[in-house]
Amino acid sequence: MKKILIVDDEEVIRMLYAEELDDEGYDVVTTGTGHGLIELVEQQKPDLIILDIKMAEHDGLDLLQEIRKEFYNIPVILCSAYSSFKGDLKSVAADYYVVKSADLSELKQKIKMALEGHIPSESSTE
Repeated sequence: MKKILIVDDEEVIRMLYAEELDDEGYDVVTTGTGHGLIELVEQQKPDLIILDIKMAEHDGLDLLQEIRKEFYNIPVILCSAYSSFKGDLKSVAADYYVVKSADLSELKQKIKMALEGHIPSESSTE
């Protein structure tokens, strides 16, 4: 069973994603903060990380850089309510970028692609 780590400061989002992804057969771990994130990744050994960008205490793009320094091979999906971050130079370190929506079909598709080792192209990050 593939393990997914969800990093988002909004509890409702964490609960929604966890429930939906659990129903899809994934083992889901969640955290509402970036505090101790590297240690959590070391402990949990997720196969994929879903990372929010705008969080109260942390900048997801900075967290992404920390993750990449230690765990360059773990796929990361940036998930934000704002499409404007797609153009941020720091966001290119992510495997995929998904704009938050109540419809999780795009997120689920990107998760499947990332876990199957699909290499993103320009069109798949849009």
